[in-house]
Amino acid sequence: MSGTHLETLLVKGTSLTEPQFQVLMEMKSPAGVPLSQVLQKKEYASTEEALAELCKNLGLQFMKDIPINDIPVDLVRDIHINYAKTHEVLPFKDKGDEVLVLISNPLNHKALEDMRALFNKKITPVISTSKNIQEAINRVYEKSTAALEGLDQIEDEEYDLDDPVIDLLEAGDDDAPVIKLVNTLLFRAVKEKASDIHIEPYEKDMIVRFRIDGILFDIFRPPKKLQNAITSRIKVMANLNIAEKRLPQDGRIPLKLAGKDIDVRLSTVPTAFGERIVMRLQDRSNVILDLDQLGFSPKSLKQIKELLQKTYGIILVTGPTGSGKSTTLYACLTKINSVDKNIITVEDPVENRIHGIGQIQVNSKIGLTFAAGLRAILRQDPNVIMIGEIRDLETAEIAINASLTGHLVLSTIHTNDSSGVFPRLIDMGCEPFLIATSLLGVVAQRLVRVLCPHCKRPYTPTDVELESLGLTRQQVQNAQIHQAVGCNECNQKGYMGRTLIQELLLVTDEIRSLVMQRKDAGTIRKKAMEQGMTTFRDHGIQKVLMGITTIEEVLTNTQLDT
Repeated sequence: MSGTHLETLLVKGTSLTEPQFQVLMEMKSPAGVPLSQVLQKKEYASTEEALAELCKNLGLQFMKDIPINDIPVDLVRDIHINYAKTHEVLPFKDKGDEVLVLISNPLNHKALEDMRALFNKKITPVISTSKNIQEAINRVYEKSTAALEGLDQIEDEEYDLDDPVIDLLEAGDDDAPVIKLVNTLLFRAVKEKASDIHIEPYEKDMIVRFRIDGILFDIFRPPKKLQNAITSRIKVMANLNIAEKRLPQDGRIPLKLAGKDIDVRLSTVPTAFGERIVMRLQDRSNVILDLDQLGFSPKSLKQIKELLQKTYGIILVTGPTGSGKSTTLYACLTKINSVDKNIITVEDPVENRIHGIGQIQVNSKIGLTFAAGLRAILRQDPNVIMIGEIRDLETAEIAINASLTGHLVLSTIHTNDSSGVFPRLIDMGCEPFLIATSLLGVVAQRLVRVLCPHCKRPYTPTDVELESLGLTRQQVQNAQIHQAVGCNECNQKGYMGRTLIQELLLVTDEIRSLVMQRKDAGTIRKKAMEQGMTTFRDHGIQKVLMGITTIEEVLTNTQLDT
């Protein structure tokens, strides 16, 4: 048997890295012979067989079949499921003076040291495969109170779930646990500041995932037999038709939870294995409406405030879904909201209610589209108009005409960057000279995760990382570059919250000339950069050097401008 086959079995079947595999192979067996010679003389049909032989020669205990039902849930209460899965570590037996810990990598000293610090006892590693440990983690955390912050302790929490659309008396005894389960999921999602809850059915199981700071995490795997009950409970809360399982449905669940007003927007779609549900959560009591707190650079913030003082023209905010465009628009409206201005919005849906601003909810079922709403509010004598999104030519033309007749118009549009707005509007059918005349500026933005202040650690970047950012070693000598670590405060993620990185393209005479010539986005972008526009990458680098985010986050969310 070749060493390559053995390495493939052990590296793919455990959390061993290739360098760690080489270290193991160089170690001596009890007979004084390197492990590489001992193990490579034999044929192995499976990862279990290879790992068992490795453990035998290392003097370690190997466990093929994990007794999941015998693992006390108390042992995992203080270990977050994400940490357990990342390190493939699971304590499974407390023997008084020592704790037996399942782990797939015998060289993962950090995880074993963490276990020793947690239990303050001797830790004895027991080795198993990645597949077996991951399955054990899923099943133990399913039955563990830690998985859902304690189903049996929910009554002890300061917990107030006001459910205005469901009469709990209608539920039978069999449904009560499902009601508690759904309520607890919502409670935990709010507690962990999740923006979305995904409930995904598959052939033999279902998965609940939370999106936290833009990243999806596996949270819980309810039994497949609860799928219909969970789906029906959520649809009843949203006042949807529980009998209709063939068509997509949209709904809304207004909640009052632990003193917070939570607005849940719900979407269901039919899949091969049942209805898939996504719930978007918004804490209406914790929305940042201060432009100064969103993360704009001082230069861009000053320019945006100057644009907002204009009496007519269009200001567009662009970026991918979930990049905070609506929050930026609301912050802009709050900034200019005063008794001498009549501000009216057309939105789908109205996400935040602002006192002193007239907000219209789009309802396409009765013909109240963006365009229809816009035509109506132009007769309401507005000073400022906010359109939730420019989606089509009709809406774009009305927005342009409104700006040319003395109104300040704010809206969003979907493009990759600021310069892509112009060809996008032209593709919709707008005349280039009207776009050039009406547009004042474009704010493009993305969100990057902020380092956890409790555990972030100073970090010296490698030459490769510096080169990828276009920086020299001298430029970062006095910088505060940090890396993510992970602690209990941030649930072992290393990040806590998000901030935006942005670029602001001001429409100057030179830009207008290029737009009227129908020049491509790249040409317009180069001209804007020549005139001093700070790009996504530049703004991201600034935040890396200030210790706000990491190099990885910036490289993931931006691309190099050529």
